Order: sequence, then C-alpha cells, then structure tokens
Amino acid sequence: MPPPGKILGQVSVNGDRHELAFAPHKTLLEVLREDLDLTGTKHGCELGECGACTVLVDGKPILSCLMLGIEALDREVETIEGMAVDGELHPLQTTFADLGASQCGYCSAGFMLTAKKLLDREAQPDRDRIRQALSGNLCRCTGYIKIFEAVELAAAKLRGESAEVSRETLHGH
Repeated sequence: MPPPGKILGQVSVNGDRHELAFAPHKTLLEVLREDLDLTGTKHGCELGECGACTVLVDGKPILSCLMLGIEALDREVETIEGMAVDGELHPLQTTFADLGASQCGYCSAGFMLTAKKLLDREAQPDRDRIRQALSGNLCRCTGYIKIFEAVELAAAKLRGESAEVSRETLHGH
C-alpha cells in the first residue's frame, strides 16, 4: 500500500527494475533525480525548450521535464548513467571528452542520449542529419561544432573504423 497521496509502480531504468512510491504530479525528471538519485539528467528550462533533461523512453528521446513519472511506469528508461556498459564508456562519451564537446557539461547528457538514438538508427549520418537530430538540444558554451564532430567520430567508431582525433580537430584548425 503506497503512502497517502502517492502512487506505487514499477519503472525500469538503465535495465534495473525499481518499485517506487511517488506523488502522481511528479515529472519523470523529478522521479529520476529525487527518487532514484540519478542526477545526470539535468533540470534546464523545465519548459521543454532546452533538451538538458532528455532521456530515452522505450528507445525514444523524451524531455523528462514534460513527462509525468506515472507515464513511465512499466516502460524502459535510459539515462546518461546507463550509457556505459560493463564499465566501458559509450563511444559518444569518449568522443565528447576527447574533443572537448562539453564545456560546462550541463547539456551533455541530453545531447549524448539524443545522438545515441540517431546512431542506433543511422550508421553514417552526415553533418546536416546530425544537426537536425540534435536541433532540440541547446548549448550555451560550445558553438556546436565540437558536438557535431564528436557525434561523427563516435559514428565512425561504432562502424568499426579506425577513428583518431587529429590535432587540427582538437585545436580547431
């Protein structure tokens, strides 16, 4: 029996099932951060305009500030904490770090999860396709070019290509 004013349900986050009791008005963002202590998903604008709170729900990028937690019951949710597998970072995580594609890092989780969905669907997206896929995510620090390059490099790594970071790419020449 859930406490008064709360609902009881199960949600699968990063492959782990969790039984939770939470207020029905809580957003998925609040459930992830406050009830599951998964703070990689960020509070941004809380209006669905910046993409900082993006997570994957049943494999689809969703703005967790606009989705109620109750809507995620019995669904699969993936957060930035679930991108690494068996202690190995996802190629997007390594390329974002290697290329300096995140500066303050606040928007990075949303960008990486959105890009993951793109790369799960398309092995070799061109720059325009990457730009289009990431258009719902905003960054105030990077100017986007390093983010696009990180996605391109991760795509190459996922295709099994030898993908090295050049000095020109690192230094913007």
